[in-house]
Amino acid sequence: MRAGPGANRFTAGDRVYSRVDAPGLGAFAEFVCVPEELVALMPQSLGFAEAAGLPLAGLTALQALRDELRIQPGSRLFISGGAGGVGTLAIQLAKYYRAEVTATASPRGHALVRELGADRVVDYTRENFAHTLEGFDAALDAVGGRTLTRVFRILRRGGRIVSVAGIPEPKTALQDLHASRAVAILFWVVSLGVRLRAWRAGVSYRYLFMHASGDDLRFLAGLVDEGYVRPVVDSIYPLTQIPDAFAALETGGAKGKIIVTMDDDSPA
Repeated sequence: MRAGPGANRFTAGDRVYSRVDAPGLGAFAEFVCVPEELVALMPQSLGFAEAAGLPLAGLTALQALRDELRIQPGSRLFISGGAGGVGTLAIQLAKYYRAEVTATASPRGHALVRELGADRVVDYTRENFAHTLEGFDAALDAVGGRTLTRVFRILRRGGRIVSVAGIPEPKTALQDLHASRAVAILFWVVSLGVRLRAWRAGVSYRYLFMHASGDDLRFLAGLVDEGYVRPVVDSIYPLTQIPDAFAALETGGAKGKIIVTMDDDSPA
């Protein structure tokens, strides 16, 4: 790490990690320039590859549970895609907040989701959870599609849904992406169906695009070093094998995060 002119929070050689803000997304590179307020010292207990699995999924899970779903001790939380990158961290954060957690996973992911703290695991390949579950206070959807449709049926009236795989709505444009009102209007139109479904069910619906935050990354680093949270790494690819990493991602079967490193001898 190198600090530019005027930067005084970090010094060269610090082990740091970050998530670039929305305008900086869209490319893979060996170097990136990031405002220091979006940077934090990485967890002392992690190597660089493991730490790389924390910013995007960790910020998403934290901001969904803490800020949008307002998880409290005793909250009944449903998580779809419990064995994925966001899901694995959301389960651990929910248990840190002392919530009761039910998560979906394939048979291959059951043991992992249980190990991370889920109180109940639903095999989505065999069970339609909309027929067996009810009365949840909140839900974090990381799958979208038909799964999201079913989530509306298991929440109590007044419950909250946050999706990271569904349909963006106006707040996504204005608050998360800082986009124009024209984009907000477009999102209002495309999300009309899902918002009507939420209104009929008596619940709130929110599509979340996390915001970069050095403060939140410092909080997550503390939770990792204190043993409350750990990023789950599915596989690691060198930068030269990005097509293979995307191919693995598109299979939909990753357990935790797929990591890309800068060196060519990382295990895949």
